[in-house]
Amino acid sequence: MRLILGSIPSPGSGTLDLGPFTVHMYGLTLLAAIVACVIVTGRRWVARGGDWDLILRVAVWGVSSGIVGARLYHLATSWDEVPDEWWGPFAIWRGGLGVWGGIALGCVVGGIVAKRAGADVWLLADCLAPGLLLAQGIGRLGNWWNQELFGKPTDLPWGLEIDVSRRPLESIDQATYHPTFLYEMAWDFAAAAILVFVIERHFRPRPPGLFAAYVMLYCAGRFVVEQLRVDPAHEIAGMRFNGWVAALGFFAGAVFLVMWIGFAIAMILDPAILDDAWEWLTGLPMPVSLVVWLLILPIGVGLWIWEGSWAPIVGALLAAGMVAWTIAGLAGLRRALRAF
Repeated sequence: MRLILGSIPSPGSGTLDLGPFTVHMYGLTLLAAIVACVIVTGRRWVARGGDWDLILRVAVWGVSSGIVGARLYHLATSWDEVPDEWWGPFAIWRGGLGVWGGIALGCVVGGIVAKRAGADVWLLADCLAPGLLLAQGIGRLGNWWNQELFGKPTDLPWGLEIDVSRRPLESIDQATYHPTFLYEMAWDFAAAAILVFVIERHFRPRPPGLFAAYVMLYCAGRFVVEQLRVDPAHEIAGMRFNGWVAALGFFAGAVFLVMWIGFAIAMILDPAILDDAWEWLTGLPMPVSLVVWLLILPIGVGLWIWEGSWAPIVGALLAAGMVAWTIAGLAGLRRALRAF
């Protein structure tokens, strides 16, 4: 018999009835997260000489495409969790938004909009980074409302109460679980503070160095959280798929940040070297990516045939891109540091 000294209650329902209207709290949480991100990004951008008009235009396109990217990522990697109805692929109010796909597509589309407007995309990315962490932290409250993405059983005083109908079969007699949504939310808020009050204030990295630091910090926290989660997930070599994505993201962010610091050092010693290294670097990823994809993609297809899931193919593509850019980053850093 377990002795539970305390626990965090879960909502009995993920909806709130307001007269004839039903409010889905997951969607309301996402709306609050988006508003917070836009406000933080806008204030930072304006403080650096930008204008709110661009932020609002980027937000419209970036948020819209981010939601699409997040849902597509979930459909590609967790199709078996989608409701078996015609409306299943569109049922985002029931959860199922992959943050990796949302951030990736949202940032790409938002960057295109900013570039077409003549803005400094790298500076905008640095303005966006703390807002993204704040939004991701707020968005995790949606998992609490839906009683989803919790961790392993625990007797800790902050264990999360989960309804019997939502517990894993192998631990259905356990009442409380690790509140992984709370762990990730706390880490996201702490990481945002580290970005603004430590890295930006004291180290002042060259844009988009702050965004690279954001990728590193978020992926580090997400990797730890993935080791605690017990919701169904595809695994590769015994580790959850999103754990691999987090590890690759951390490594890529670290390489990019180090490469960018190398560029900054090189510019101090010889400003002309940056143009030379950047010209060489931007010409490398495409052929390298092609070669890596030709090597890794067949492995992904083979795993797909074996497991019957799109997850290995998505993983192979992500791995190929990460490997290609990592090779380019290391080579670019080596070339930049030749100024020594």
